Amino acid sequence: MGKETTVLLIGAGGVGTIAALNLVLGGHARVAVVLRSNYSKVANDGFHIRSIDHGEIKGWRPHKEAVLNRIPSHTEQQFDYVVVATKNIADHSPTVAELISPAVVPGRTIIVLIQNGLNIEKPFFELYPRNICLSGVSLIGSHETSPGFIEHDDPDRLIIGAFTNPNLDVAEQEDAARAFVDIYSASGKTVCTFTDNVPLHRWQKLVYNACLNTICAVTGLDTGRIRLAGDIVETLLRPAMQEIVAAAKAAGIELPEGVVDKTIHIDPLTIYLRPSMLEDVERGNLTEFENLLGEPLREGTARGVSMPTATFLYHTLKAMQWRVKEQKGLISIPPKSI
Repeated sequence: MGKETTVLLIGAGGVGTIAALNLVLGGHARVAVVLRSNYSKVANDGFHIRSIDHGEIKGWRPHKEAVLNRIPSHTEQQFDYVVVATKNIADHSPTVAELISPAVVPGRTIIVLIQNGLNIEKPFFELYPRNICLSGVSLIGSHETSPGFIEHDDPDRLIIGAFTNPNLDVAEQEDAARAFVDIYSASGKTVCTFTDNVPLHRWQKLVYNACLNTICAVTGLDTGRIRLAGDIVETLLRPAMQEIVAAAKAAGIELPEGVVDKTIHIDPLTIYLRPSMLEDVERGNLTEFENLLGEPLREGTARGVSMPTATFLYHTLKAMQWRVKEQKGLISIPPKSI
């Protein structure tokens, strides 16, 4: 494949660690990872990975000097790809697009967003108008159970395509996406495919993330208990999913027939899966509600789609986010009157 590709991966949690592992095992990429809360553990001991694709691996790291606790400047080292696998908190500054700026060479660095949600590319197009930006839709089951410990229990499937940057040649952007697919697939341990229809895959995943993920976060119930708890599926979950399907259609994306029923039952009931947003709420973390629900809601209502369930969920999550911001000292309120 020619020269070794250099990759800076930001956010080596459950998804990012398996992505880094695949890239390294493929033999065509030299990978450095940027860590935050798990930096000390991984720098000293490496990752302990239990993986359905790779087996059990103890003490893994790309190589010792490639475990970083900050984003390096491109004046120190230039990377061909900056891969972002962090949570995307759009309503809190600095944004992800702002955070990666030290590593981005204008017009050269290819940015890969292995993140959920809709319209996530827009801040990157604004800050880096001449850089290619790729979409990564991950269908993996992988979690960091404690710092440096990765449980990967559902095979890695990654769908890569190019967000269409109007400033750049379409063929050049798609070529970059295909090249990344080749690098990521080289290990033979994963299924990584190219798509020329990024919006389809992003909207399809939103049927889960904008609805089941958010409803679990609001109610405190896992995906199994949502289905066991009386009529919640028919009064809350199904209407929300139907609204997302309608919004996608209004935006020109026809989702597969039966996608709502398939998504309702996608998780085996008795694994009692706790989606990421529920975990974030219970840990007192900020959530990705703007990209997962706010953006599809805005896209749908702007086109005349009635979305009452999604509207209720969005504003409930917005209020919950405000509470977390106050608890973290990110906003202040007037003192209580005596």
